Order: sequence, then structure tokens, then C-alpha cells
Amino acid sequence: MRKILFFLFISFVLSLTSCRKDFVFEPSKGGLTFSKDTVYLDTVFSNIGSSTYRLKVFNKSNTDISIPKIQLQKGASSKYRLMVDGLTGDAGMQGKSFSNVELLAKDSLFVFIEVTSDVAAANPTDFLYTDKIEFTNVGNPTQVVDLVTLIQDAYFLYPKRFADGMTETLPIGDEEIYGFVLDENDPVNGNEFIWNNTKPYVIYGYAAVPEGKTLTVQKGARIHFHDQSGLIVGQNGTLNVQGEVSTTDALENQVIFEGDRLEPNFAETPGQWGAIWLTSGSTNHSINFATIKNGIIGLLIENNAGTPMTIKNTQIYNSSNIGIFGKTATIVGENIVVNYGGQASVACTLGGSYDFKHCTFNNNWPSSKQVALLVDNFFVNENNQQVSFPLTKAEFTNCIIFGSNQKELAINKSTDNLNWITPVFTKCQIRYNATIESNSIYGFLNDPSNIIKNGNPDFESIPENDLRIKENSAAINFGNNIGIPLDILGNSRIGNPDLGAYEFQP
Repeated sequence: MRKILFFLFISFVLSLTSCRKDFVFEPSKGGLTFSKDTVYLDTVFSNIGSSTYRLKVFNKSNTDISIPKIQLQKGASSKYRLMVDGLTGDAGMQGKSFSNVELLAKDSLFVFIEVTSDVAAANPTDFLYTDKIEFTNVGNPTQVVDLVTLIQDAYFLYPKRFADGMTETLPIGDEEIYGFVLDENDPVNGNEFIWNNTKPYVIYGYAAVPEGKTLTVQKGARIHFHDQSGLIVGQNGTLNVQGEVSTTDALENQVIFEGDRLEPNFAETPGQWGAIWLTSGSTNHSINFATIKNGIIGLLIENNAGTPMTIKNTQIYNSSNIGIFGKTATIVGENIVVNYGGQASVACTLGGSYDFKHCTFNNNWPSSKQVALLVDNFFVNENNQQVSFPLTKAEFTNCIIFGSNQKELAINKSTDNLNWITPVFTKCQIRYNATIESNSIYGFLNDPSNIIKNGNPDFESIPENDLRIKENSAAINFGNNIGIPLDILGNSRIGNPDLGAYEFQP
């Protein structure tokens, strides 16, 4: 009986299958609808490909249809490229034209869009490059979706390619990295030791400032690093960043270092490029009114003890590793804001000399291991031995050291008790918990007249890297007057100033 029922079931299924009709697709007569009437592909640099954008096409009718043609209006010459539901296009017109595209009733398909164009192809008055996607129909007008992209011209700096096919590299220790040496007589860019604000700079690989040379970055300059790219300053070389205070949210006078992806989805993405690396023996650096964002390390400063590096009125955001990484460095900093670091916002390591005034170091990186500030004077070698370095100064005055963890300050001293001077924190707001209060290194934390334990800094918006303080901030009027009359925005400090880089503005 069970076998009879099984065969009856199989016969029933087969009868249903035999009754199934093949789909019949009728030519589209129009009536398609779209997720967008215009697809805006965000700004790209000349000859650099965009991200992929998506358009959804709907068939809301009860009929299975075949769209006779989906094509770019400019045809084979178009700088745009399409993919339609995984299809690459007609023979000889891949990415440009698609014939007889089938779409079931009450269903949809995806059109994926990219563009690579140079500025010469754009409209000379507004630098917009445009095209249209055409959807042809039978007996009704063609439907179109507009495509719009802003093409931005730039100075492109990258390694040379030699006649033998080899590419320029830089020797770093025993290794070679993809990079090049700046040239003061480059046939295309001119003097590459002066970066101006006439158009952005796009860097491929590591740009190197060689021995004895100075790279001057003028106010308003925009520097964009490609993936695994950055800036290296060599022996006796100098970096001089000459930004000035801005009067608008466009930061028109600031110098901005960031990645080369301009789409909004990349605006706050960490780790898009390498680092600004001031190597051991480089000297006399200064940075004023700069924004450094979305790198692996914002500033890596090694053993520049010959002259202190001066950093003023500077913001460093979204570093996947460390914002300011000092290694036996000498740094004097005023009005600095550092937010989000995968390990630390600021790390003063392997000794050195550090003097920070009116700085805001915050870290809300989504983990339980990062800190806003790390200070140490040693490393552990391959034999599991501590090797210490002289920490000659570590002073923090009128600073905010805060974040999302219970302890945002880490101080680590070598066990040999050599090469150490106890860090000094004067009038600071620090986030920490009771587990470190008994450690003698943190003894300064027990002075409520000098230290605000935890409290509420009342930042404007941490996710948006806006660390201006609001009216409920514990940092208001807690500082000492130490002769820095203006905050990072140019606002006056009057009477007892607020802690951090920003003075509260009612």
C-alpha cells in the first residue's frame, strides 16, 4: 500500500510539471519605473574609476516583458560602464549596450554603473560629465535615466616606470616599498617640494622628501593618498604645513590629508591610506591648521630630538592604528584634537619629550582595548628583556583625555626604573576607573583641584568628529591661563579657560 501511494504521488508531480508552460516574454511597451530618475556618481578624480552605483528597474505590470535595448546614449564613446543583472553586454559593446533583456511580471532588475573619465571630457564650465541610460520600448517613447558625475582635475604624483619595465621604489631598511622621491623640476608638476591650493594632489605609493629638502604645504592644499600610500620625510628633511584659520565649514584655509575616495561612504572610513612618516633624523617639522583623517597612522614621528616638532591647531581623526605615534620623539603641541584610534589616539612611546597644551584626546573606537593616551619608555626584545629609553618630559596641561572605555589613560614604566620622569597632568579631565588609583604612577589622579575624574565633557558629536564642548561640559572654566589666547577655531579664551582645544561658545 505504501508503494502504491508513493507512485501515485510521483505521478501527480509529473502531471503538474507536464502542464507547465514556458515563459513568453512580450516586447516592452513602456511603463518601466526606476529607483532614481538621476544617478549622481560622487566626485572622482580625473582618470580614476568610481565606486559602483546601483539603479533598480521595476516591471509593475502583469506581463513578462523583454526590453529591446538598454544602452548608454553616448554609445561606445561613453565613459560610463554598465552591468545589467550580471550581463556584461552585447558583443563589441560590452558595458554599453544590452539587447532583449528579460524581466518577469512584478519583478525588478539591477543596473550597476561605474565611470572613469578625464576632466577634458567634462563640461568646461562646471566639470560635470553626463550621459543617459536609454530603455527602448515598442510603440512608445524611450525612457531615460540621467547619469551625472563631477570630474576633478588634480596633480598626480606616482613612481616612475623605467624602460626595462621596473618601477621606482624606496629603500626602507632591508626592504623596498612602492614609492618615489619628489622632484623640484618635474616636467609635468613643476616643483614638487611646494604643494599649493590650485588643485588637489593625488599620491600613489609613498612620496619621499629626501635628505636636506623641505616639503612646504601651503594653506588650502588638499592631499589625497591612494591605498597603501603616504608621505616619508628622510634624514635632515623637513615637513612644513602652513595652514591658517578658516572662517567657513569648508575649511578653506586648512591643509587636509585624506584618502582618494571622495564618495560619502568613505568620508569617515579608517585605514584608507598609510601614514605621514617623519623618520629618525628628520628635523624641524611644523604643522599648523591641518586635518589628517582616515589613515592607518596619522603622524608617525621617530627620534627627531634635534629640534622639537611643533603641532598646532590640528585635527587627526579615524586612524585604524594610532593618531599621533611618537617613538622617542620630541613634540610640542597646542590646540590638537585626536579622535578614534584602533590602538590609541595618541601614543608617546620609547621615551622622548612631550608637551601638550589645550588638547582634546578622545577615543570611542568600538573595542575594549584602545586608549586615548599611552605613555611608555620601553619595549620588550626577542629575548623577553625590557629595553628602556629616556623619557625626559611628559606634560599635559588643560587637556581632555576621554573615551568610551573605563580607562582611557595608560602609563607603562620600565621595571629597571631607569630613564623615567613621572608624567605631569595639570588641570585635565581624564576618564579612568578605581583599579588604577592605587598605582603610584597615577598618584596625580587623587587631586580633585587639579584633575576632573570622569565627568561629562559634553561633546557636540563624537561620531561626526565634532568635539566642541557644550553647555553641560565639566571642562568649562576649569583650566589655568597658560598664554594660549585662541582656541583651534580662533575663539578667544577669557579668564579661566575651558579644557581641551575648544572654548565653549554660548
